[in-house]
Amino acid sequence: MKKELMLTLLCLALVLIAAPLWAADAPAANAPKEGEADKQSMTEINKKLTNPVSDLWSIAFQQNNYLLDPGPGQALRWNSNLNFQPVLPVALTKDLNLITRPVVTVFNSVPHPDPDYPPQMQRTTGFGDTILMELVSASPKLVGNWLLGLGPTFIFPTASSDYTGQGKWQVGPAAIVGYLSKKWILGALLQNWTSFGGSGNRADTNQMNLQPFAAYFLPDGWSIGYSGNILANWKAGSAGDTWTVPLGLSVAKVFKFGRLPVRIALAGQYMVHHPDTFGQQCNFQLTVAPVLPKLIKGNLFGD
Repeated sequence: MKKELMLTLLCLALVLIAAPLWAADAPAANAPKEGEADKQSMTEINKKLTNPVSDLWSIAFQQNNYLLDPGPGQALRWNSNLNFQPVLPVALTKDLNLITRPVVTVFNSVPHPDPDYPPQMQRTTGFGDTILMELVSASPKLVGNWLLGLGPTFIFPTASSDYTGQGKWQVGPAAIVGYLSKKWILGALLQNWTSFGGSGNRADTNQMNLQPFAAYFLPDGWSIGYSGNILANWKAGSAGDTWTVPLGLSVAKVFKFGRLPVRIALAGQYMVHHPDTFGQQCNFQLTVAPVLPKLIKGNLFGD
C-alpha cells in the first residue's frame, strides 16, 4: 500500500511539473507526436534541477574525489567525500519562494600529517560539517527569466573528527543572480561564512564559495555545462594560498527509472590555481539527483 501511494505521488508530481510546461511550448494547432511529451518533460526537469531556485523538490548525492598536493616532498593524495543535498523550495507568496538547501557531508576521507610524526601521512574518515542555506528568491511571476535570491547561510560543526571539519559555528550571506532561457542557463551562487563560535582550539574562519553555473540544454534531457566552485580562504597566511580556481566540464542527463525522474551528471575540474599546501589539483565528480514529490503545495501566505 505504501509503495503504491509513493508511486502515485511521484507520478502526480511529474505530471504537475511537465503538463503546464508542455502546454505552454506546444504549437496551438498541432498535437505533439507520440513520445514528444516525455522527451520535453525530461528536458524541462533537467532545466529545473540545474536551476538553483526552481520550484522542484529533489535530493542529490554528490561524490567528489579531489587530488591534493600535500606540499614539497610528499606524494599526491586523494580526498574523497559524499554529500547529501536536498533542495526543498516552498512558495511564501505568489511572488516569493523560500529555498532550503542543506548540504550534509555523509563522509569525508581526509589525508593529513601524523600529529606524532608530521613527515608521515595519515588518513581520517568520518562525518563532516553541515551547511544550511535559506534563500528567499523572486518567482518567475515577478522577475520573468531572471534568477534572483538573497538570504543567510550557516555551517554547523557536525564533523566527527578534527580532520574532517573546521570545528566552528559559521554564518554569512548568500546571494544568487542568473538568467534562464529556453536553451541555456547562466549565473552564480555566492556564499560567505565567518566563524562566531565553536572550539577555542580551532582557527577562526572567513571563507567564500562562489558557484558559477552555466549549461546548454539538449534534446532528450541532455545538457553540457561548466562545473566547479571558486573557493577563497580570507584567513590564509599568504595571497597565493587564498584562492582555488577551477575550470571544469559537466555532462548530465535525466533518466526515468520507472516513473521516477533522476538526473545523473559526470563532471571533472582542473584547478588552474590552488594553495601550495594541500591544495586541490583536480576533482572527479558524480551526482545522482532523484526528483521528490512536492509535499508542501500552494502559497504559505496569501492566495
